[in-house]
Amino acid sequence: MRKSIAASAVLSIFFSVLLTLICCLLAHQLITIMKIPEDISKEAYDYMFVVLLGTSATVFYNLISNMLRALGDSNMPLYFLVFSSILNIFLDLLFIVPFHMGIAGAAWATVISQLLSAFFCLLVGLKKYQVLHISRQNFDQLKSPLFSHLKIGFQMGFQMSVMCIGQLAMQAVVNSLGTYAVAGYTAASKADQVSVLVNNAMIAAISAYVSQNFGAGNKKRIRLGVRTCLIQTEALNLIMCLGILFLRHPIVELFLSNPTAEIYSYSDQYLTFVAPCYFLLGLLSIYRASVQSMGNGWAPFTACMIELVMRIATTLGLSAVLGYFSVCIASPLAWFGACALLISCYYRMMKKQVC
Repeated sequence: MRKSIAASAVLSIFFSVLLTLICCLLAHQLITIMKIPEDISKEAYDYMFVVLLGTSATVFYNLISNMLRALGDSNMPLYFLVFSSILNIFLDLLFIVPFHMGIAGAAWATVISQLLSAFFCLLVGLKKYQVLHISRQNFDQLKSPLFSHLKIGFQMGFQMSVMCIGQLAMQAVVNSLGTYAVAGYTAASKADQVSVLVNNAMIAAISAYVSQNFGAGNKKRIRLGVRTCLIQTEALNLIMCLGILFLRHPIVELFLSNPTAEIYSYSDQYLTFVAPCYFLLGLLSIYRASVQSMGNGWAPFTACMIELVMRIATTLGLSAVLGYFSVCIASPLAWFGACALLISCYYRMMKKQVC
């Protein structure tokens, strides 16, 4: 356990420093690549540079909170996440209003709140769990743990990055359409992220359930659990779909003051097409987590590649013909392509012996 903690710490420090240096040095180039409109490029750079500078704070929090969850303590990371969110709001108001720090103030608020949350989470973890107390000898002969962590982490990290990488291509197309398109799409995507978070929560639940029953060789319980989780997930997706469609204008007003008719048009197009397709995201989430929890890492990885290629190809390949509509259909088509592989893979695996 201590060897694993040491390996995680080494990898986290290495990749935090590497990503911070690369991204901060290339921040101006990223602004250009993303085709951010000139009238908001300075604010975009100010926000992005600070957030990239604080990459280590995000990694630090995720590292500590996941260690606590692995030890069976899921409450403490939640408490500090709530603390971080409340502190973030307070610092936003403090830095932007009295301190007049502008958009950079919002970025500093995010970085500082995450860093403090991670620090307090670490203090509580060290006090509660003796196993988190590591010494210099735990860092000796780390070759095998480092390789093992990289092998598992690469596939999982890539899967988590697929949506973000695809959204970069989508954002680039939106940015080329002007400020109104950027505003409408950004507000709509904020609402869209709620569905992603809910589906991620169900992924965490079914992953633990399937992996435990896979280890016990209980195929019947796996089938029952996946079926039940699918019903729950799709019920939640239906509620979110209806809520977003009926409240799409008030949702935009949460993020923008006095939105114009053109901004509403862009946000309406995106939400009206994507929200009814949340059922595809639900299928993708549950079947991918289930297949991976039964020891199959390559099918989810291949599905991620399908998802990435379809999202980028749809956005960039059809933008010249369909314009903004190519952004609206990119995610649903990507979800459909990945589902086609994972659902068939799941049922093929269930026909075989679990153990």
